[in-house]
Amino acid sequence: MSPNTKSVNFWQGNQACAEAAIAAGCRFFAGYPITPASEIAEIMSQQLPKLGGTYVQMEDEIAAISAIIGAVWGGSLSMTATSGPGFSLMQENIGYAIMTETPCVIVDVQRAGPSTGQATKAAQGDLMQARWGTHGDHEMIVLAPNSSQETYELTIRAFSLSEKLRHPVILLSDEIVGHSREKVVVDSSRNDQIPRRLAKLGDPPYGGVNSDKHAIMPRFGDGHNLLITGSTHDERGFRKTSDSEAHDKLIRRITAKVQNARKILDDFVISGPESADWGIISFGSTSRSVEELMVSEKSRPTLRTMRLKTVWPFPDQAIRNFSKTVNKILVPELNLGQLSREISRVVRDTIEVVPLNKIGGGRMIEPDELLAKMSQS
Repeated sequence: MSPNTKSVNFWQGNQACAEAAIAAGCRFFAGYPITPASEIAEIMSQQLPKLGGTYVQMEDEIAAISAIIGAVWGGSLSMTATSGPGFSLMQENIGYAIMTETPCVIVDVQRAGPSTGQATKAAQGDLMQARWGTHGDHEMIVLAPNSSQETYELTIRAFSLSEKLRHPVILLSDEIVGHSREKVVVDSSRNDQIPRRLAKLGDPPYGGVNSDKHAIMPRFGDGHNLLITGSTHDERGFRKTSDSEAHDKLIRRITAKVQNARKILDDFVISGPESADWGIISFGSTSRSVEELMVSEKSRPTLRTMRLKTVWPFPDQAIRNFSKTVNKILVPELNLGQLSREISRVVRDTIEVVPLNKIGGGRMIEPDELLAKMSQS
C-alpha cells in the first residue's frame, strides 16, 4: 500500500495563497502591508529567506509592482499582494507588464471602497478595475477563488498561466475568502513547481514560443542583448513609437494570445439540472451562499448555477449557452452590479437578468436573501 501523501491543513485563504506561491516556485515577493491582504506578505517574509528567496517590503505599491517586474527579468517567479487602494496604484505598471510581456502574479484581496473605504470589510468592487484598470487596448487574465482550498489551487494555476502565456495574472480574492479558515488538502507527491521557459541566445525577446506553444522569455545575465520598454516596439525590443503598423501588430499579437488561449483559460462550474426556473451566476465569496442554497432542503424553484473561476477573459459563449437552459438569471454580488451588467451585455434582451447587490459592512448575501429576491421577481 502506497503511503498517504496528502496533508490536511487548517489555513486561512491568505495563508493558502502564500503556501501555494511557494509550492509553485515563487522566490521573490515585494509588497506593502495593507488590510486585508497583509497575512500573505507576513508569511512570505517568514518563509522565503529559509528557501533562498527574497522578500522586500517596499515604500508603496507602485514600487512593489515595479520590483516584481524587475525580479522576473532576473529569472525569478514573482508575486505581490494588495487590496483596492494599492491595486489602484499598481495599474500603470500592470500595463507595463502587459506591454513587456512580463509574467507575474498580482493578488488583490478586495475590500469595500472607493478610497480607504472599509479596510476590514469584504466587497467585490474591483471586478471591472481588474479588467480595465490600466489604459489602452489589452487583455487581462483574472482568477477568482471562493475558498481556501481553491485559493491554493488557483494560485498555482495563476503562476502556470502567467508563465505559459507570458502575461500578468491577477488572483481576485476578497476579505471573506482571505480570512476564512478551513480545510486545505495538499498532495505532497505532486510537483507543482512551475518551470521557466527561457529563450536561447539569438531568440527575439518578444513573441517567441517553443514547440509546446509556451511563450519563451530571456533573462538578464544569460548574455542576451535586451531592450525592455513599455513603448511600442518590435520583436527585438527596438522602439517604434511613430510606426502605426508596428503598434497595430504588437497590440493585436499580445491581445490575441490571450483570446486564443480560451480553451485553457475558461474555467467555471455548473451545477443543478439541465434546465431550471432560475439560473444563478456568481463568483468568489458570494458563490458560497449559492452553494449552500443548492444543498439546502428549503422550498425553492428549480435552480441551475454557474460559478466563474476565471472572470476575465469573460466566458461570453458559455454564459449564452447557460442562459438558454433557464428562464431567468439571478446575479448576486457584493457591489452595485458590475457582474450583472456584463452578463446583460452578453445575453442582450434574450432573458431577464435580475441583480442582487449588497455593499457595506462586509455582510454576505445570505441564502434566504437569494430566495426572497427570486420570489419577488
